[in-house]
Amino acid sequence: MAQKIAYQGEPGANSNIACQQMFPELESIPCASFEDAFELVSSGEADLAMIPIENSIAGRVADIHILLPQSNLQIVGEFFLPIHFDLLGIPGSTIEGATEVHSHIHALGQCRRLIREAGLRPIIAGDTAGSAREVSEWNDPRKLSLAPPLAAQIYGLEVLASRVEDDPSNTTRFVVLARETGLPARDEVPGLAVTSFVFRVRNVPSALYKALGGFATNGVNMTRLESYMVGDEFAATMFMADVEAHPEDLPLKLALEELEFFTTEVRILGVYAAADFRADAPAPV
Repeated sequence: MAQKIAYQGEPGANSNIACQQMFPELESIPCASFEDAFELVSSGEADLAMIPIENSIAGRVADIHILLPQSNLQIVGEFFLPIHFDLLGIPGSTIEGATEVHSHIHALGQCRRLIREAGLRPIIAGDTAGSAREVSEWNDPRKLSLAPPLAAQIYGLEVLASRVEDDPSNTTRFVVLARETGLPARDEVPGLAVTSFVFRVRNVPSALYKALGGFATNGVNMTRLESYMVGDEFAATMFMADVEAHPEDLPLKLALEELEFFTTEVRILGVYAAADFRADAPAPV
């Protein structure tokens, strides 16, 4: 049984909330950077890491597409967290008496309506929960924070407005990382499985089109595909993908075999059970 789970951010951040909701029995360990969280797991100081990988509004969150293939870690699970922000201030503060609001750049961008209506000056902070801690330390009623609800409890702040995000469907997908132990067999992942992998296409015309053809012809649902540059190459030749299947499932097995013909590198990053959240998502068209 794992005992510790690492996350990037300060106590009260959304990653902290994700850890508590998915693994309430584990001790959550805050880290200053994603690299630090990876290192804690790699060294054995933590058993798992909770890393945000994509947001329904902001898109890609972490540089996991660079960090994970270079590590000795693998994806062993996923978690979807609805994102909510509260407007926080020191006891006795009011929205009318405030002049500025502090938070992470993504949080400020996702709460534009409130900021505009309240006439607050947005100021970028390194972390949502970190901005709550700073507002508590400053003890200035003119300074407010946009942070997750947990941050108010941790730093003794008052909630001046709840769930102030512009889009109530705002959701972040996290992946759970562990040290590599080999991919689980099909019977170890009951129900819907997700396989995450990276691949590099050959430098030939229509390589990507041909590489993806096997997934279409075999009916494999690809839920994520992102391209990124490798090193100093100014060409998007590396891709990261998620599909809803296990490599032992015949459709994905055939698709991966076809993928090999049009790529120079394929590496599976993890095979894991799909989160229940996926069952509520719209079916592919």
